[in-house]
Amino acid sequence: MRYALQVFAVLTVHGIVIPALYAQKYSNEFLAIGVGARAHGMAGAQTALVGDVTAAYWNPAGLSEITAPFQVAAMHAEWFVGVAQYDYIGFAKSLNRQQRSFLSLSLIRLGIDNIPYTINLVNPDGSVNYDNVSSFSAADYALMGSYARQLNHPAWTIGGTVKVIRRIIGSFGGCWGFGADWGVQYRKNNWALGLMGRDLTTTFNAWSFNLSEREKQVFQQTGNELPVGGTEITRPRFILGTAYRFPVGEKTVLLPAFDIDITTDGRRNTLLRTSVISADPRLGIEADYDGIVQLRLGVGNFQYVKKDFSPTEERLSFQPNFGIGLRIGRIQLDYALTDIGNFSQVLYSHIFSVRLDFKERSTPAEESNL
Repeated sequence: MRYALQVFAVLTVHGIVIPALYAQKYSNEFLAIGVGARAHGMAGAQTALVGDVTAAYWNPAGLSEITAPFQVAAMHAEWFVGVAQYDYIGFAKSLNRQQRSFLSLSLIRLGIDNIPYTINLVNPDGSVNYDNVSSFSAADYALMGSYARQLNHPAWTIGGTVKVIRRIIGSFGGCWGFGADWGVQYRKNNWALGLMGRDLTTTFNAWSFNLSEREKQVFQQTGNELPVGGTEITRPRFILGTAYRFPVGEKTVLLPAFDIDITTDGRRNTLLRTSVISADPRLGIEADYDGIVQLRLGVGNFQYVKKDFSPTEERLSFQPNFGIGLRIGRIQLDYALTDIGNFSQVLYSHIFSVRLDFKERSTPAEESNL
């Protein structure tokens, strides 16, 4: 059963290797998952709202809202009954307090490990030798370097991200990719606006394959096409967002947020779609009590699906999300319940993340005044 799940997970997460070189609409889709349980609890409505180290992914301009001199965050999620592992870690450091400039480094990995490799299971004489079964991993990596700072007008912040993509399929296939993102935020009174341009340079992935003669023979004998090198292109997308801070009483604050994700690679299965662009709305809300406890709800991933008993008709489906957060000193703990992979056998996936603010070390002069 686990082997079957591994095969299904590889095909789902990576796509089938050969068509992936030509069907570029969903290139680098592992980067569409997102980081941080807070964001997932709000269905990804973060473009205007985000203000911590995860902004390197959602909108790099939000790095300027970090109040700590150094911040670290990590996230873990899994699905397909634990076969696919998704991990994230990010660091952000203040460069200039007056300019609110920050530099961050982030790493994302989506991997399926210990996949049985049975290409040598059958010996040339026709006998079966299970000792010849080895294993390999299929993994996607993204290393992102981000920078953000305040503009001359204090309400405006701007940021950018440069990313390096590495995708590996065992020892026989892999690719390198490069791209860049850009974002801006505007905050005035209780309002926040955001704009994020992802893959603005058009991200290129260059694939190459290194098959042994034995592997080529097995591919041909089993009727499989030999993979060849090629290039994937990830076209730009734009995310517009707005958020509002709504105080309720003395200690409670409501933070509703709305994003709309606009893709430029043609018709997709989204709520709004044309032959040129498609738009996917996300709506989330967070209730924060005294900066200690947070409750989050979100809805997104609107799609049209065929009706079970009337395949010629479609119905609109959507994905509800739920999350909670707890602030303990300089530690922020977050949890989200959501179908992160949208293909898992169970309806929902559990996502956990943690964020830590480091206190700036006092200078000798400051310590003498304590």
